[in-house]
Amino acid sequence: MSGDPQSALVMPDLDPGILERRSDIVAQLRTLVPGEGVIADENEMRAFESDGLTAYRQLPFVVVLPETVEQVAAVLRYCHETGLKVVPRGAGTSLSGGALPLGDGVLLGLGKFSQIIDIDYDNRTATVQPGVTNLAITKAVEGNGFYYAPDPSSQIACTIGGNVAENSGGVHCLKYGLTTNNILGLQVVLINGDIVRIGGKHLDSDGYDLLGLLAGSEGLLGIVTEVTVRILRKPETARAVLIGFPTSEDAGACVAAIIGAGIIAGGMEMMDRLAIHAAEEFVHAGYPLDVEALLIVELDGPEAEVSDLLKRVEKIAKANKASVVRVSTSEAERDTFWAGRKAAFPAVGRISPDYYCMDGTIPRRQLPRVLSVMRELSEKYGLRVANVFHAGDGNLHPLILYDANVPGELEAAENFGADILRLCVEVGGVLTGEHGVGVEKRDLMYEMFSETDLEQQQRVKCAFDDKGLLNPGKVFPTLHRCAELGRMHIHGGKLPFPDIPRF
Repeated sequence: MSGDPQSALVMPDLDPGILERRSDIVAQLRTLVPGEGVIADENEMRAFESDGLTAYRQLPFVVVLPETVEQVAAVLRYCHETGLKVVPRGAGTSLSGGALPLGDGVLLGLGKFSQIIDIDYDNRTATVQPGVTNLAITKAVEGNGFYYAPDPSSQIACTIGGNVAENSGGVHCLKYGLTTNNILGLQVVLINGDIVRIGGKHLDSDGYDLLGLLAGSEGLLGIVTEVTVRILRKPETARAVLIGFPTSEDAGACVAAIIGAGIIAGGMEMMDRLAIHAAEEFVHAGYPLDVEALLIVELDGPEAEVSDLLKRVEKIAKANKASVVRVSTSEAERDTFWAGRKAAFPAVGRISPDYYCMDGTIPRRQLPRVLSVMRELSEKYGLRVANVFHAGDGNLHPLILYDANVPGELEAAENFGADILRLCVEVGGVLTGEHGVGVEKRDLMYEMFSETDLEQQQRVKCAFDDKGLLNPGKVFPTLHRCAELGRMHIHGGKLPFPDIPRF
């Protein structure tokens, strides 16, 4: 995303040679993925023209839906040999434009990779294909008292392959970590068609931490075709407490106080007044409507420990001006508390024609300041914002409300969002927590990284993708050709950055 209007989004130039050979390319792809695995009809491809960041749309050059790892390898090998770009896609729930197609590239969809391959309770692992949804992993193991910890709000639809690409988190990431903390092994197909395995069922791998490198790589390094995740025993007890505050600053101070007291909650979420009212009208979760901010704090573990922690949290909340403290009394009530929070995004969609879902992360102590500045920005741009936070780890999800049918409102929403992300970096945070960079934050990377930083990151990409064919136009605001980066490294030279072709 940038401060420029939607029409200013710059993607890689279309390759006229590829476009002229489209019929031959489609025919060759159909030999590699027979049957109904290749979609080339314009109307049928419309379903793939956008992901969750619907402000940007592009009709794919061609869509390929392989069913086997060997087919994925064959397609990538062909694309590498012919210089054809490739955009990987899971369920298309990305909110940063990570799966935005290219007009001269293959959109490689992994929706048919939807099998759970192995569940190993002794080693506490599940091995699944990338098209398995996040929630399906928990559903597969919950009968034996296990679950998969990362739980993005879109977990009913988002896939584990997409979770790996974006390093997704969720409401329980404070205690149990992001995707990168919960994957043990990957099978990956490289752009030249090589199939490699990294990690496995063991808790740690020798050599370079390639798992850590691939988690959050946004499809720029390889195509994930199998994932081994850790599954956890369901806690003995889990209880949630709703805490209402007269101001968002009071809620932010309470978050800092809970963490400062050494209490690591299973989840700690915050919503402001607009988000509270939208969620309550949609889900009827029993949220108090006379508060400016609401915290949902979940504590899990042995029953005696949870009971003690609940008392400590209640005491901290009251010391921070809490006006409402309500503890769940049953599993059904706990689920209802969370149902409102997890439905916050669609709930906000009911009160505005469009909304722009942001994603940035800040140090927790900066929450009061950031909320204050965000209110000023809301007045500046004349747009409302509903705030939903993973408060425990400082991951913000402001939802900027706008109407795309009103001239200038989309541009204002983008500018508003860009200012929020600049603010995150200014206070010591980062541009993203779990949604990735994609095209949304691509042109803001200079706010956080120097030219040298970005060059080093691109060298990593070149080590995996020597021709820059995997998901080009995403993450990096400018393009260094791999050969140019090599010369810079060998000769110590420096290319004039402004003259390097932009994506």
